[in-house]
Amino acid sequence: MNNLKSIFLLLWVLHQAAGVAQAQNELTDFLDKAFHKQRRDALRQLMPAKSVAVFFANPVRNRANDVEYVYHQDPEFYYLTGYREPHALLLIFKEAQTSATGDKYNEVLFVQPKSAYMEMWTGRRLGTKGAKEKLGFTQVYNNDKFRGFSIDFTRFNKVLHYRLPNDVRNGGLYRLIQQFKSKSKMQTGQAERPKNDPNNNLDTKTLHRFMSQLRETKTEEELILLKKAIFISAIAQKEVMKAMKPQMSESEVQGIHEYVFKKYGAEYEGYPSIVGAGHNGCVLHYITNNKPKLGNDLVLMDLGAEYHGYSADVTRTIPANGKFSKEQKAIYDLVYKAQEAGFKQCKVGNAFNDPHRAAVKIINKGLAELGIIASATTHHRYFPHGTSHYLGLDVHDKGRYGTFKHNTVITVEPGIYIPEGSPCDKKWWGIAVRIEDDILITNKGWVNLSAMAPRKSDEIEKTMAKKSPFDEIKLPDLNELIKKNK
Repeated sequence: MNNLKSIFLLLWVLHQAAGVAQAQNELTDFLDKAFHKQRRDALRQLMPAKSVAVFFANPVRNRANDVEYVYHQDPEFYYLTGYREPHALLLIFKEAQTSATGDKYNEVLFVQPKSAYMEMWTGRRLGTKGAKEKLGFTQVYNNDKFRGFSIDFTRFNKVLHYRLPNDVRNGGLYRLIQQFKSKSKMQTGQAERPKNDPNNNLDTKTLHRFMSQLRETKTEEELILLKKAIFISAIAQKEVMKAMKPQMSESEVQGIHEYVFKKYGAEYEGYPSIVGAGHNGCVLHYITNNKPKLGNDLVLMDLGAEYHGYSADVTRTIPANGKFSKEQKAIYDLVYKAQEAGFKQCKVGNAFNDPHRAAVKIINKGLAELGIIASATTHHRYFPHGTSHYLGLDVHDKGRYGTFKHNTVITVEPGIYIPEGSPCDKKWWGIAVRIEDDILITNKGWVNLSAMAPRKSDEIEKTMAKKSPFDEIKLPDLNELIKKNK
């Protein structure tokens, strides 16, 4: 027994020491608790009378056997709480509630409990005390307390929530979801209560509308983090321009980008990185990135750093050998011209699709002049996607897609993709160009936040002629090592 006590005491001491060390070495530029509280209050203002909003943390996703994917919090949960751990539940009430002891509250957070043993394996947990101190909640409980938490969801006019995930493994989140189903009178196998249920107060649609309204425009605190993500991504694009060589692989180009992301403290990529050389660039969401040599192809690079939850989305297309061919330059300059036309439509009050309409007009006219299509009115698939989307906590962020508002951030990303076998002269085959920038729209006009990554074809060539610090990196030849170690 004494030995067991000693082991637990040692675990506790190590845990406390690790916590102090971690606190001293953490980045300090996260959104503060006042921001998250203000966002909860803003949602509460939108909620209908006698309603409650229910948010679950993201599930832990299994990668293979006993290995999980790196955990990423649900953007909405993070936006409202700042909590970055799994197995959690948030309740936001329109009106103040009264506890059995007479205390008033309008929100409750359930978190995963502290555990010296588990924290030794997977890292420090905030627990209830940490959530109160760092996140500013007054009502915080361990997630295993939700079962006994006194709440009757059927007495609310509206219970606002998203459709429940159906791929959650057994664990804290699984139990929270099952308990919510029980407390809300939802059948265990359902994601929501049947529409013909006469007592149906569960609403899985309205919350999306409210959150889209809140997230469409960015606060000044959000813009700081979003700018950091975008600046990091633009710097990476510029450094890759200097480092690129025809003998490189797509994955090597991806690695340089992501090294720069990590160098600046970006925790993740905002989405799977896209590096497509030649025909691969014609696959809009190409993420295989395994072509062994770039050769003389154009290389489409669509990558974005995620910094403290906020994602950039920047694309540049450059010639692997440092010089655009005549055909490559013609397509590139046409896309550049279309993007410039799109920028001019980024004004408060303009319709969300105005940049796209402007870009399409330029591209259709240009393709006709190059003889790739018969006329500017010819239907084609060389520009198959939209020109813009909102940017923020999600790379395709929430918004109402109506008219532009002050402090919205969007992408402007026209493109031309001519796959092999296209109905045009073969000299155009395999050329894919997308230029994508992240644009802040304000009452004073628009700002290209990713402008430090060169866009003009001649500026790209000049940048690619410069020396790169990555040129000095020399690694052992793997094939030679294998020969020596047979």
